Amino acid sequence: MAPRIFPIVKFLVKGSLAGGAIYVVYSQGLLSGGDEGAQALRKAQEALPPAVEEWAKYFGWKLPAVPKTEFSLCSYWNSGVRTTISALSVAPTRACEYTQSGWKYMKDLVK
Repeated sequence: MAPRIFPIVKFLVKGSLAGGAIYVVYSQGLLSGGDEGAQALRKAQEALPPAVEEWAKYFGWKLPAVPKTEFSLCSYWNSGVRTTISALSVAPTRACEYTQSGWKYMKDLVK
């Protein structure tokens, strides 16, 4: 009986964790607009270092100081999105060009 129930329990636990993660993300405003996401990021940046420090003290670990970074995560994210969308927009044209050059190469080999 236990071997039959184990996959069901495993599925339910995974589904519960995924549902909980989605709930937390939604309740924190990460699925909202950019302003709400930036606010949630600032809130996480303020809350995480004290929590990590508390857990490190609890376990007796010595962690190095977190370096301060002076860059905008939003601008890097936006440039990555733009690059990806640009690559996807030219993908059909490039595929056609590569197919034509491949056919030309194959025709030259057959001759």
